Amino acid sequence: MQAIALQRELAREIVTSGEVRDVHLLGGADISASRGSRTARTAIVVLSFPELDIVEVKTLESDLCFPYIPGLLSFREAPPILELFGKLQNKPDLLFVDGQGTAHPRRLGIASHLGLWLDIPTIGCAKSRLCGVHAEVGLAAGSREELKYGEDVIGEVVRTRAGSKPLYISPGHRISLENSVWWVMSCTTGYRLPEMSRLAHLAAGGNLPLNKNICNRAVS
Repeated sequence: MQAIALQRELAREIVTSGEVRDVHLLGGADISASRGSRTARTAIVVLSFPELDIVEVKTLESDLCFPYIPGLLSFREAPPILELFGKLQNKPDLLFVDGQGTAHPRRLGIASHLGLWLDIPTIGCAKSRLCGVHAEVGLAAGSREELKYGEDVIGEVVRTRAGSKPLYISPGHRISLENSVWWVMSCTTGYRLPEMSRLAHLAAGGNLPLNKNICNRAVS
């Protein structure tokens, strides 16, 4: 399949080292679409750092041109994210993506694919596992275990909040695994998801109330 061959080729270009510093704007991207649906609502939320105030919210309703196939999510969901990213007035220095980065059979999940296209640091912040095995994660917030695929460590399974299911964190592009986990924990404010991902999830579902209690800066 051409899509799989392309993933294997592009995976060679992914950089999974280094620390992301000098960050002023953080982005979260999410899409709301059921598996059988041909339409989706895409959202990107941009927050200031370290304040985590909303700077900008963009949403887009569009058709999906690729079927739902596990492992090939980027071919279905990346096009509307890229289109919406191009409409942002405030481009993030670091983008959190609802999906996998290197925690992928071919090391090229949607977060890695987007990072390569946009040439910015990205983090895969997934709610479920696509591949790999890991030990049981401790119940306390901050507990973490390596996610392994064969002999390779492809991500970390991190419990961001006590009592909540853990998240599957992996570097997308131009960032290390350790730094990816650091950023996720630094942007978690008592919820399971880091703040920009949480708000993007709400916006994609049409459930983000844009009022003064949530947004104290201009939202477009």
